Amino acid sequence: MPLRRMNAVMAADELKALASGARRLNALETVYSAAAPPELARASRVKTCKGHTLVIVAENAAVGAKLRQLTASLLDAIRRSAPDIAAIRIETQVSGAAHERRPPSVKKEMGPGAVQSFEALSARMPAGPLRSALRTLVRHHAPRKPDRR
Repeated sequence: MPLRRMNAVMAADELKALASGARRLNALETVYSAAAPPELARASRVKTCKGHTLVIVAENAAVGAKLRQLTASLLDAIRRSAPDIAAIRIETQVSGAAHERRPPSVKKEMGPGAVQSFEALSARMPAGPLRSALRTLVRHHAPRKPDRR
């Protein structure tokens, strides 16, 4: 068998192994997403499966801490579909990629009625930091006047 053809066959076998591993991780991700609370599932993902240990990556420390609290119940739920999983390890990985999955925040405009209400409230307040904060809020959200140049 020529060397090129042999390399092609070996590469095909390696690709099959990679594809099989990817399918398994995808299936485990689906099982994990169904087992975890929706908010936590959106803020975490299956990283890998090493031996009989499922490794889950949390976007931040708070999500990681909550997942660690739920490890026993998550493991029970996951083992119903993947009985070979014997343990779950939670890792925290804060990265730019994790934050890109979230939609960008949108600044919401305050309606004119709300601005007027805050303005009236600030007028009734005694002098102090709360009155100052309300006036700043009103200035920030007041309708802009067109420049007259």
